[in-house]
Amino acid sequence: MIELLRTNDAVVLSFAQALLRDAGIDCLVADQNMSIADGSLGILPRRLLVAEEDADAARRLFVDAGIGHEIRKG
Repeated sequence: MIELLRTNDAVVLSFAQALLRDAGIDCLVADQNMSIADGSLGILPRRLLVAEEDADAARRLFVDAGIGHEIRKG
């Protein structure tokens, strides 16, 4: 799995998930339950992961949707 996003912004995360779902690309949100550790403050970022073979298509999708600046570098 490739990490595409790491964000504290629930709106960006939800939007990215919707884009991937609509494109038929499966994803996994990691660290989603870490809110217990940070007291539901949203301090700890959530990570959005996709299969390696879907990563390029997902990146293009995010750029086309205007959230390309959210893509994790590296």
